[in-house]
Amino acid sequence: MDKRKIKNAMALIGLMGILLYGACGNEKKEIPKQIYIGVACYDQRDTFLGELLENFKRECRTLEKRGYDISLTIMDAANSQRTQDDQVQEMIGNGCDILCVNLADRTDPSQIITAAQEHDIPIIFFNREPVEEDLMQWEKLYYVGCDAEQSGIMQGEIAAEYINSHPEVDKNEDGKIQYVLLEGEAGHQDAISRTEYSVKTLMKKDVILEKLSYQLADWNRGQAENRMNRLISQYGKKIELVMSNNDEMALGAVEAYRKAGYVREEWPVIFGIDGLEEALEAVKAGEMQGSILNDRVDQAKKMAKMAVELFEGEEFDQESLKEGRYYFSEYQKVDGSNIDEYLNAEETISHSEM
Repeated sequence: MDKRKIKNAMALIGLMGILLYGACGNEKKEIPKQIYIGVACYDQRDTFLGELLENFKRECRTLEKRGYDISLTIMDAANSQRTQDDQVQEMIGNGCDILCVNLADRTDPSQIITAAQEHDIPIIFFNREPVEEDLMQWEKLYYVGCDAEQSGIMQGEIAAEYINSHPEVDKNEDGKIQYVLLEGEAGHQDAISRTEYSVKTLMKKDVILEKLSYQLADWNRGQAENRMNRLISQYGKKIELVMSNNDEMALGAVEAYRKAGYVREEWPVIFGIDGLEEALEAVKAGEMQGSILNDRVDQAKKMAKMAVELFEGEEFDQESLKEGRYYFSEYQKVDGSNIDEYLNAEETISHSEM
């Protein structure tokens, strides 16, 4: 082949390359929509909160299939509202689109709300409910959680059902149930409601109660164990019932009795709230008699869905939100009659998170 033919062939190849490149360039590739979600937590050592966040991260990953690229920043305030205020400012400064806030102090969200409003960034509060007046300050404030009153009522119902069908709970046979109550946190809406309605419901169900002690344990297993150690030393076998605002504290009571040297028949009956896997295992083993499942999977799904809708500027289905602001998951009763069903569900969740 002479030089002229080679040159013409090369030119033809080059032209074909240009045309091919142009054709490829005209093909529109779907670019994922990037969403930056800033998550502020009061304390990630809280077992329920940790499990809720793991479910939320998984839900965000599934949104990649719908054409979203979600970037998450999760910050832990170590139970300090001042720290949390600074962390939210940092996430806003870094360009977050949506804020998900688990308040350190549910009565003091003012700085977070003001900062978000100034930058037009919606907030989904979760798990720790703000005061209603604060949530109504601005139309882009929402709450995802559960109705604490419902959990207190349900806990009272399963405890009353167990006590009324097991007369041996009244160990001293005086016609009254001597009880202690482990409270989550002073001034916390969930703690107030769970305490009030669990006790009221027991009394409505014809359980005669005698209060031995109310103890604050800040939702914490170790603190609850310490409180129960002192109560066991003080009251011994007089304690017939332990009502706990959450499972972590109920498990603290379980641990205290494990170490106290009492045989199982001498333990009081113990009820918690949250439906943590370890608590469900304690129900299965007979160390606890029941819990109220706080549906972290449903809440995580709703948070992820709301975050995308807020980013897109879509209107919410107002009928699914109480007062247009609140999304409440339904609690579920768990006791010896249905424990296998819920334990199997927990195993399925655990495998899906691996």
